[in-house]
Amino acid sequence: MARFLVLLLYNLLQPLMLLAMAPKAWKKMKARGGKSADLWQRFGYFSAEQEQRLHDFRASGEVWWIHAVSVGESGIAMKLIRELRKRRPDLGFFVTTTTPTGLRQFEDFAVKCDGRVIPMYSALDGWFTVRRFLNLVQPAQLVLVEAEVWPNLVLACHVRGIPVSLVNARLSPRSERRFRKMRFMVETIYELLDHVGVQEAEDPQRFASALGIRPECIVHTGSIKFDTAGEKEPVEQVAAFRALLSGMGIVAERPILLAASTHPGEELALAKMYQRLRKEVPGVYYVVVPRHAERGGEITKELEGVGLQARLRSTLGGDATVSSGGGDLLVVDSTGELRAWQYLASVVVIGKSFLGIGGQNPAEAIVAAKPVVFGPHMENFSALKDLLLQHQGALEVADIDASESVIRSLLKSPAKGQQLAQAGRKALLPHAGATERTASLLLGEK
Repeated sequence: MARFLVLLLYNLLQPLMLLAMAPKAWKKMKARGGKSADLWQRFGYFSAEQEQRLHDFRASGEVWWIHAVSVGESGIAMKLIRELRKRRPDLGFFVTTTTPTGLRQFEDFAVKCDGRVIPMYSALDGWFTVRRFLNLVQPAQLVLVEAEVWPNLVLACHVRGIPVSLVNARLSPRSERRFRKMRFMVETIYELLDHVGVQEAEDPQRFASALGIRPECIVHTGSIKFDTAGEKEPVEQVAAFRALLSGMGIVAERPILLAASTHPGEELALAKMYQRLRKEVPGVYYVVVPRHAERGGEITKELEGVGLQARLRSTLGGDATVSSGGGDLLVVDSTGELRAWQYLASVVVIGKSFLGIGGQNPAEAIVAAKPVVFGPHMENFSALKDLLLQHQGALEVADIDASESVIRSLLKSPAKGQQLAQAGRKALLPHAGATERTASLLLGEK
């Protein structure tokens, strides 16, 4: 009865929520390269060609549906799929995402998977829509990455006997407090999950008490994103970016300050710090990778207002020989490139940790063996932050002004930076093998 009432309320309110969110969601989707035709996929309507492709795909073997909301979660999903394909080459994967950038990342990945991966936009969580998706895909399993637990989708799978798993699950302190207050509502859905792979050793108790998940379903797997086992540098992409920099006169010997996944206001504040810094650190070059690539033009104009000449990554193309000077800094307004740019950095500053709330994930910079600096707002990655600070594998500063002396020290003393970076990699060792453990959980292996 409780589940019925919760779902009734949810489905009554959902159309109103969708209407309220639609203008902003549509504007964001257009800004990131989405098309109006893509919206129909989200309602479960596909072209005849797409439906035929799904039919043929389903007929060719067992299909799993993996959903990842955006770029970060898509990277986790791809890592997991690679491991699953090693063990079960017969498996096919229907992968969905919410954002155009996530979809493009999946489309590039699908090209390398011998036709065994089909990317689409995710279904809106409507009673009718999720049933259309399930009728078309007929998955043997549904795998949700990190936090995308949708009530109608989970219940529809449960009714059909389709196992539902949540992998690489994380629960920020803020979300935990919110869920505890309304546990009577959320547990009616979360108790339907068949498997939950959590990131930290203390998470099983937290997930059970805050969300009402059955304890026997929760397994500590570690974080796939922090799993350095088998991680390889994207050599070709790194070489291409090095060539782009060389084409702009930014030689390999020059130190690079990289601002990763920045949010509004941080680019300018860090740029002002950079203006002071480069008077003391000869040759230092500033590279900004905003969290949302469509802000590239806006950021460029903002930085020009303080006398800095910015180059946009999108204007450079792929030909390293076609370039002019590098200006004062580079704004990377292309998606899916942050990981490779971090391998070129001398110091990585984590965005959304200064002027935003929650922070961004520093794991990729740590995996790339780069010294990491972040501000006081890392709430969404508090467990990782604490782990890195405990092992002296990253530096936390009070604000952007305080970061200046720390960054100057790291740039002037590469040995100190490498010591910090290696300590960070050592801190991630407990997560080594997380991808394999998660695959074993999904495949029912011990």
